[in-house]
Amino acid sequence: MANVKEYSVEEKLSSLVSLQKIESKIDEIQILKGELPMEVSDLEDEITGLHARHTRIEEEINGIQEFINQKKNAIKEAEALAKKYEKQSENVKNSREFEAINKEMEMQQLEMKLAEKHIKDANEEIAEKVQILEKAKKNLAAKEAVLNTKKGELEKIIASTEKEEKHFHTLSAASREKVEARLLHSYDRIRTNYRNGLSVVPVERDACGGCFNAIPPQRQSEIKQRKKIIVCENCGRILVDRDLFDTVDVK
Repeated sequence: MANVKEYSVEEKLSSLVSLQKIESKIDEIQILKGELPMEVSDLEDEITGLHARHTRIEEEINGIQEFINQKKNAIKEAEALAKKYEKQSENVKNSREFEAINKEMEMQQLEMKLAEKHIKDANEEIAEKVQILEKAKKNLAAKEAVLNTKKGELEKIIASTEKEEKHFHTLSAASREKVEARLLHSYDRIRTNYRNGLSVVPVERDACGGCFNAIPPQRQSEIKQRKKIIVCENCGRILVDRDLFDTVDVK
């Protein structure tokens, strides 16, 4: 059966400090990118929505135009029928037929007037939608210009930090393998609890390097002995002495 190497507490602490320093370097790169990745993503989503709105308005205009064409055809049909009835009225045999034809002619006249009103209203609606469409186009163009600028900024940062970021991610993966599962779980839990991502901190001026809560002398002495994992009673971060923290170097 293979022997599993047992690490001393000092070695465990050194591994945690190394991991913390490596992942703090990754954090620095993310800070350099700032809010740009999120801003780019939000702008892309917004532009997708604007494109959809643009398409929807164009489809609505096309639909109204089809409606206008239908009404124009209806007017033509009504005009043709009116002429037909007018011609028939010249050959009526009695007043009853004359009245019936007149009613049909009046009906076609009403159909034409109603269709003309529908066309007028539809043209006004198209005019309103064209204005909305022009505003949407300008808004879309402005958002796309901002997106291109943000993307350019982000791409420059990525280009300048990509090699370094990959290096530290490789170191992080290797360093994580050296930390036992229980400690790694605690490290990650603490790290996600704080915006600065600090899980392992040195004692600075008799205080926790994370929350700056005072550390009693007896506690500091125990930390320097490196015989057990000690956490800050206030913030829960893992505490190490300054000498150990400075000894671990990350390149």
